[in-house]
Amino acid sequence: MLRFQANPKESHLSVVKRIMRYLLGTINIGLWYPKNSTCNLIGYSDSDFADSKTDRKSTSETCHFIGSALVPWHSKKQNSVSLSTVEAEYISAGSCCSQILWMKQQLSDNGIILDHIPIRCDNTSTINLCKNPVQHSRTKQLEIRHHFLRNHVQKGDCVLEFVDTKNQLADIFTKTLPQEAFFAIRRELGILDINDLNK
Repeated sequence: MLRFQANPKESHLSVVKRIMRYLLGTINIGLWYPKNSTCNLIGYSDSDFADSKTDRKSTSETCHFIGSALVPWHSKKQNSVSLSTVEAEYISAGSCCSQILWMKQQLSDNGIILDHIPIRCDNTSTINLCKNPVQHSRTKQLEIRHHFLRNHVQKGDCVLEFVDTKNQLADIFTKTLPQEAFFAIRRELGILDINDLNK
């Protein structure tokens, strides 16, 4: 929404009103951080391919957990237009990897050493692209800076794992989901109603 502040339209006001109604209706909803959570690290990475109607850029969605606690998450439009779903997913997984590496460093500064940190992705071609060290002519359009993901997978810092779409927790950040799937993913993220916790 911030990118439309310079020239707002009636449709933008309608979206802002919808967001405000959602916030008003979810006043008792919040993140739940359990006390006795294990200290493992996991990331989820997804993208929506060319979903922006204005410039056809894809959006990267990532979320990260320490144990069962959701810590950082983001949904951000990619800087360039992706030519394929694989490219959009690869860029998103690279963004997830960079956040994982930062968190890994923070944890190691506190004496917690982790390797082979899973990044869950629902695109098998992206996973295969990371595993194959041979540069294919069909993937030359990927910028070099995104190939650091492959390097960190080969070093053992992280590992891309397949997760089916219905268990892809990053979907909630940009995709329209059926109500049942929305509530299921919201629970998995640890976003709970305080009234349910007091029962």
